[in-house]
Amino acid sequence: KVLIDVPRSDLAEELAQSETKVQVLQDTLQQVLDRREEERQSRQLLELYLEALKKEDSILSKVAASETVPGKELDEVDTSTSSTGPSSRTALSDQILAALKEKPAPELCLDSQDLELVLKEDTEALSLALRWDKQKAEALQRACDQELSKRLQQVQTLHSLRSTSKGKKTLP
Repeated sequence: KVLIDVPRSDLAEELAQSETKVQVLQDTLQQVLDRREEERQSRQLLELYLEALKKEDSILSKVAASETVPGKELDEVDTSTSSTGPSSRTALSDQILAALKEKPAPELCLDSQDLELVLKEDTEALSLALRWDKQKAEALQRACDQELSKRLQQVQTLHSLRSTSKGKKTLP
């Protein structure tokens, strides 16, 4: 970098070379620096891509795992009868309700399928089940909706990156 920044005439005099040879030398050095910077940026991008793939794989494995278990919980809730009336029963499992009550940001703790269940739930039934006022239940549903949208956008971005990388045969 220092050799590139030195005035051409000074460097030519010091090396006892013509200014055209010094210019070629400085241009070559600049190209080497540019290539190194591109390689560094490519490595960073590749690392980010690999991290995103790991996150996507973990999200997809969690979704696959949660698809088998919640069906059982839903069947238990659906087949049970309640004497307190339909408005106080929710399709949410006790585990989801506990997470909603206990966690400061429950939308970050729930998997995507559970977030969808919270969104589909009637606000009034949710507020009764959690013993919260309706505004707090609505705020929770909005937060769940935002988190689910964010996750969907991340998955779409990852798919886009994956399809883009599949089109390229070699990586730098």
